[in-house]
Amino acid sequence: MQTGKIARLTDRGFGFIAIEGEEKDLFFHANALVDVDFNDLREGDEVTFEVSDGPKGPAASDVRKA
Repeated sequence: MQTGKIARLTDRGFGFIAIEGEEKDLFFHANALVDVDFNDLREGDEVTFEVSDGPKGPAASDVRKA
């Protein structure tokens, strides 16, 4: 399980997680959220997640508010 912060949210049901020490933010889809609603997330919220292979490269899965 890794930790990061919500870097950006879109109005299309996905966003990006900033990971300390990583240059590129990690994509996540609203379907990857566990025990939290997409509309309850805010930029800067701390989250935990797993990294999995998505159709366009690495993506966060099992995303939970920390």
